[in-house]
Amino acid sequence: MKTVAIIQARLGSTRLPGKVLRPLGGKTMIECVMQRLADCKKIDQLVIATTTQPADRKLIEFCRDRNWNFHAGSEHDVLSRYVETAEKYSADQIVRITSDCPLIDPGLVDQTVDRMDTVRGIDYACNFHPHRRFPRGLDCEAMTRETLTRIDQLATTAQYREHVTLYAYRHPEKFTIASINQTDDWSHLRWTVDTEDDLTLASEIYRHFGNKPFDWKQIIEAYATHPRWIEINRHCLQKTA
Repeated sequence: MKTVAIIQARLGSTRLPGKVLRPLGGKTMIECVMQRLADCKKIDQLVIATTTQPADRKLIEFCRDRNWNFHAGSEHDVLSRYVETAEKYSADQIVRITSDCPLIDPGLVDQTVDRMDTVRGIDYACNFHPHRRFPRGLDCEAMTRETLTRIDQLATTAQYREHVTLYAYRHPEKFTIASINQTDDWSHLRWTVDTEDDLTLASEIYRHFGNKPFDWKQIIEAYATHPRWIEINRHCLQKTA
């Protein structure tokens, strides 16, 4: 069983263009994501899924310079990009991560994959549906290759093609879905990066921990001594699917 984490990334973000190559914690944001995912114990391979658009040639060269696995596909049909990437890298199980989540937690990713591995018959697992209780920016999804293929066959509208797994959790009657969740509700915290203020918050968090490894619970604890963090991007709204 080969588990491949596919990280979708492009430079053409409308709200914060080029964000994945913006500096963060002495690196670029995409390097922060890849470094954190490298600590996952349940993932066999990391792959960047970018686009064939001219703007993303810089990102492709960035991947080549670092010997990162990558695939370039459709800009807007992200589902087809995932299907092609999974086929190219012979994935039996796919973990979906977005490149604008530089605080992604390896432990939560492993927990999500473990649910797929240990519960028979699960098609898809995630940590934000049907109820989000983790901070936004820790989103992780895992699915079998067969599930990705079924979504590809069933998802025909542009909206479903752009948002890779939206069809699955909007049609739970067609899939066996597992939810990874917790008791405390931290869903009001926003750790994804779509705006300058989001990036400012992520930079503050990285500066706080310096070169020390940290997990999502330690970030929560740090809010106690940095209460202003919550105000940095409180006003930022998530784009709807």
